[in-house]
This record gives sequence, C-alpha cells and structure tokens, in this order.
Amino acid sequence: MRLMKVDPRALKENPDRTRQTKSTPQADALLLATIKAVGIVQPPVIAPETGGGNGYIVDSGHRRIRQAIAAGLEEIDALVVDAANDNGAMRNMVENIAREPLNPVDQWRAIERLVALGWTEEAIGVALALAVRQIRKLRLLANVLPSMLDHMAKGDMPNEQQLRTIAAASPEEQKEVWKANKPKKGDPQVSWHSVAQALTKTRMYARNASFGDDLAKAYGIAWVEDLFAPADEDSRYTTDVEAFLGAQQEWMTNNLPKRGLIAEVNNWGQVSLPPKAERVHGKPGKSDRTAMYLDREGKVQTVHFRLPEPKTSKGKVAVAADDAETIVKPRPDVTRKGVEMIGDLRTDALHEALGRAPIDDDTLMALLVLALAGRNVSIQSGASDDVYGHARMDRHATRLVGTGGGLAFDMDTLRATARSTLIDALSARENRTDSGIVARIAGATIGADEFLPNMGTEEFLSCLSRQALERSCVQTPVLPRQKVKDTRAALVAHFREGRFVYPAARFAPDEAALTSWLASAETEDDAEANEPVEQEEGDAIGPDDELDPDDAADAYRVAAE
Repeated sequence: MRLMKVDPRALKENPDRTRQTKSTPQADALLLATIKAVGIVQPPVIAPETGGGNGYIVDSGHRRIRQAIAAGLEEIDALVVDAANDNGAMRNMVENIAREPLNPVDQWRAIERLVALGWTEEAIGVALALAVRQIRKLRLLANVLPSMLDHMAKGDMPNEQQLRTIAAASPEEQKEVWKANKPKKGDPQVSWHSVAQALTKTRMYARNASFGDDLAKAYGIAWVEDLFAPADEDSRYTTDVEAFLGAQQEWMTNNLPKRGLIAEVNNWGQVSLPPKAERVHGKPGKSDRTAMYLDREGKVQTVHFRLPEPKTSKGKVAVAADDAETIVKPRPDVTRKGVEMIGDLRTDALHEALGRAPIDDDTLMALLVLALAGRNVSIQSGASDDVYGHARMDRHATRLVGTGGGLAFDMDTLRATARSTLIDALSARENRTDSGIVARIAGATIGADEFLPNMGTEEFLSCLSRQALERSCVQTPVLPRQKVKDTRAALVAHFREGRFVYPAARFAPDEAALTSWLASAETEDDAEANEPVEQEEGDAIGPDDELDPDDAADAYRVAAE
C-alpha cells in the first residue's frame, strides 16, 4: 500500500462496489462543504486496473472522489493497493460495514478541540455544513455530568430544551437528579423529561426588571445570558426568584406615587384592590389613586382606581318607614368574582382535557365544527390573552402545508394540530375570548369535568352565598354553622385532602340555555330559508307560489344582481 497523488477525473468507478444506493443531496452537500473547507481527510483507496488496462479503479471512496471533482480539485491523495481477485468486493464491503458515525458526545469533543485550536463556531459551521445553533447545542454538553455524558454517548440524547435545562443546573443538582432517574439495569432509555422537570427553575428576565444595577448588586443578582434567545432582545435572566422579587418590591416602594399603594394578586394573577374600589381603565382623574403590583412574570404593573365618596347625613331628608319602599335584593349564589373564577377554571380544565383526554377522530371533527359556532370566532384565544388570534391560527395551519403549497401531513400531525387549534379557539373565560355555550358542550363531550381542580378552597367558597354554601354541605359530614365563615372553614378543612366541584361549575349546560341556543339557531335557518325573492314590479315569491322554471331563473338572476 502506498500513497500517491492522482487526478480524480482519471479514476474509474468500480462496477462491483457495495454501496449502490444514491446518497441524499443533503449528505453530498455536507461532504462537498467539508472538502472545500479542509480537503479530503481520509484518502480514497484505489487499485490498478486488471485485464490489460493501465488506469486505476476506485476500491472505496466513490463519494469523496465525486465531491472532490465538484469542488474543482485537480489532484487528491489516494492509497494504492494491490488488485484483488474479487475486484475488491470484500474490502469494499468491510469498509462500509465497519464504519460508525460519530455520536453527539464525540462530535462535541471534536468541536471543543477545534475551538481550542482557534476555530470559531461560525468557521466550524461552514466547514461541517452545520448550523451555528447546532454547534452551540453540542457545546452545552460541557456542562453536563460525566455519568450523563456516558449514557448520551450510547445514542440516547435529550431534546434541545431538555439539554439546556440540564446544562443550566449545577453539578451537585445534576448528580442528585441523575441518581434518582438513571436507567435501571437492562433499560437503555432515560426519561429525559423527568430529569429536565426535576432540574427546571423559574427564570426571571432582566427585561422585566424595573430596578437598576445598584439594586441588582445589593440583592446579589448575577445575570445569565440565554445563548439561544433571539439576538435582538435582552435575554439575560436569573433563577434567584426571591432576590429578583425583593429588588422589584424595593423599587416599587421607592417609586410609589403619592397616596399610592402596593397591591397583592390572587391565584389567577389579578390585582386585589381595596374593598369597594372601582378600577379606572381610562385616563385617571386628579382624585384617582395608583396601585402597583407584580404580575406572574415578576413585572411591575400599574393600575388606577377610585374609592367611593364617604356618606354624609348633612341635608338628608328623613323618610317615614310607612312611606319608604324597601327593596331587598337577594344575593346571588355566586358573586361576580366567583363567576369569573369558574370561567377561568373551566377554561383551564377544558384545555387540559383537549390536550390529554382520549378523543376519537369523529368527535375531534365535530368539535372543530362546534368551535366555529363560538362567540369568539374572530378568533380571540382563550389559552392566553392574545388579541392576535389569527396569527396563532396561521401557525397551526402551517403545520399542515408542504413546501409546494399543497397539504402535506400525517394523521398524528393532524390530530395534534386539531387539538392545539381547539385549545386556542375554545374558552369559557368571562371576557372577550368567551366561546359561549359551545365551550360548555365541548367540555361535557370530552369529560373535562374530571380536570376541574378542587374548589373547596377559602378563595372560591368565599364567593358563595350562605344558601349555596349550605347546599354544598349536603353530601358531606359537615353541618352548617351559625356563622358563614365557620361553615366555610369547616368545608375547607374537609376538602383539604379531597376534591370539591361546585355543581354549577360543571360543563354540561342547563336545559334552558341549551334549548334557547338550539331554538335560536333553527330560527335563523328558517328565516334564511323563507327569505322571499323579488319578482318584477316588486312582488315577492312566497313558499307556496308556483313559477315557470325560466321565470324563476330570471327572478333569481335579478335578485342576485
């Protein structure tokens, strides 16, 4: 065996080569880019031509030679071996079978070696025809526990998001989680979802911080750069949630307007204003006050409100008891706040059911039709308070469209997309995203009641009237107390380890509402079907009128015009 320089165009293909199947265009493009960047790393093997010829036949390396020609190389190095009786068939087969591609861990180690030699990530990407994002993803392995790396080298890799979560954790945290989640003997797979979930930390982003560097330093906040975030946004974050919220709280205290207050939020992230305060949504007046609070992302939010004027007896005319008309307005079973809570809980349960509950294809198709009858068909999203619902629908639709503009999908993709679309279209929230009765029907169809949370909490039960609260005691050993708060406390204690769903919060719509909805739809259909078509001289054609077919065609043409 000897090494010699040859013109790749002068080499002849081996008709008995083992690999007869054409390679993919992507693989050829990768090899071509590599040859242009670093040349041919492994010389092809050639053998003298038999049967009186004086040329050389390629034994192995046909793709390398073709791409060297495409790269415009005039000469390449080649290993010359003696001609074999079987035309190199055995050598060619062994060479192809024995080759094994680099696993991701070895790819990372090779990339790190190139970086140490002065290669940039961009240069490596050009040489290997890899996206810089892929190179950065592999470089995350530098922060992974060695025992995890050993398993990943076997081919069982987490996805990018899971890898980022793992790499962001400390070695001590990784070691503890890996001890609990590493595969058992004989099990080659790891639940990377469980590993990542155990290591997930809430991120508080610098772009949401109202405080400056002075408070960040005082609270010991060290910002970490998210390398995978868009380049045009501040992607710094910290996982020290307590320090972040403390700095935000101090900033609010230092910047609170005169007569302002720092408000709390409820479990739904809504601001809790003082009793009887009326929120001001437009431009605040001089007498209006300001409240600051932190939303779920830790961002400072500001709202304005006004308090009712104090009552005074000055100038008030007394009214005789016999002449006064007393109107006692009974308290509803559920307060407005409770109604809004039920809407939020129903929506969350409906979306969870749409994502997890078994739904057959026929029911899925019926639900899509049903969703189009919702009151929010503009479409506003109930999954988030997104006013650009059409953009979300565009994203769903693009999953079903191929590169040529036609539809291209498999049934699993269609089912997943249908579920995602329904989640964005259906809502039971008490705001502009409300789908109306169709959301209730959809939830009842797929068993979303099973996904409703425990409502036996102080926050929800405080929204019920005495009568509704006492009715909630019927199926429990709890007896109504003299004071409402004592009854509520007893129910909260009873349901602490159980689950209570307020009957009116279940999805099945009441008969009256369902009948009314169906009747209104039928009325509209009848009105449209019986709408008269104008004839000449303004006469209307009734449902019992008879027309000559030609006359009828003319009448409909005139009406259409």
